[in-house]
Amino acid sequence: MITKINKKLAQQIVNTVKDVCGYDINFIDNKGTIFASTNSDRIGSYHEIGLQAAKTGETIEVTGNDNYKGTQKGVNIPIFHNEKLVFVIGISGEPQEVRQYAYLAIRITKLLIREQEMEIFNRSQKEKMNYIVRSLVKGEVINREYLSECLKDIQIDEEKEMRVILIQFHSHYNTMNVSLIEQKVTQLFTLINAVLYTYDYPNEYIAILNNEEVRAAIRKLEKFAGQHKDMLNMSIGSSQKLFFLEQSYEACQIALKSLEGKAENFLEFEQMDIEIILGSLSPAICEKYLKKTVGRLDKKDKELLEVYFEKNRSLKNTCDKLFMHKNTLQYRLDRIGRITGYNPRKFEDAVVLYIGIKL
Repeated sequence: MITKINKKLAQQIVNTVKDVCGYDINFIDNKGTIFASTNSDRIGSYHEIGLQAAKTGETIEVTGNDNYKGTQKGVNIPIFHNEKLVFVIGISGEPQEVRQYAYLAIRITKLLIREQEMEIFNRSQKEKMNYIVRSLVKGEVINREYLSECLKDIQIDEEKEMRVILIQFHSHYNTMNVSLIEQKVTQLFTLINAVLYTYDYPNEYIAILNNEEVRAAIRKLEKFAGQHKDMLNMSIGSSQKLFFLEQSYEACQIALKSLEGKAENFLEFEQMDIEIILGSLSPAICEKYLKKTVGRLDKKDKELLEVYFEKNRSLKNTCDKLFMHKNTLQYRLDRIGRITGYNPRKFEDAVVLYIGIKL
């Protein structure tokens, strides 16, 4: 709630009122000082009638015959907000001419103050959401009591199982367009009734929903991800109690890592199996493993293995999918075995190659 007007808002008010009525406007504080004005020469000067209007709370008109210090003819209107005097607006000119703009000046002023209040409220709410989400998913709960109060204010049940939703923009996406994508993501979160979410610089949006809300929103989330494959990946973390959501966030990161280099850009951690292990490996370990296993295979050999594993190592089904003769398939599998040292038709060796293909 605004109880004091800063210089920036004061100048915005006087400029806006003048744009409407065409007369010079003065903003006078409760000490009689002109705080803002469309006549820059008057800023900082004393306004005797402005002080009287502030003290009495009544509109005072000044004619050409009056002799008051720092005062010109015009109308001086005390402005009240939430039953408190915040300042006096002076409209310079013949009272009979500028009197008609008094009510309009009051309305414009109140609208601008209310707009400023809403901006401050929204900013403070956004900062609170940012604090809550960061505290929970980054394991940075410094004041548990204050955090619980914040959660209670937005009606979040601490006992419910929750999940983290992580949206990560591709490195090649132009971050200068962040306002555009921010609008789209905000609309998505509104659509799925996500109360807790924040933007984490430089390229992530983090949201927190309870399990029921995630299940209800899963199709919308997957659709949104599919519509924006060129700019983002999305993952849903494991189910956790509220104060253990750091683990859900880590699960999101593992899921996103397993999406690297794949056509898909949406994945639930709870739908993963071997990818949980693979997604936890460091780039250096992955590179060593690939070099030792499938690193020397060409693109066609890797594509063949993908289909071969997809068809559960069935020669017939693999041949049908690739329109390939069985003898040709056997020859190529043997060739892969010679190149890698692992026989794809032997179960233990196939597992090694499968992991390489997955990586």
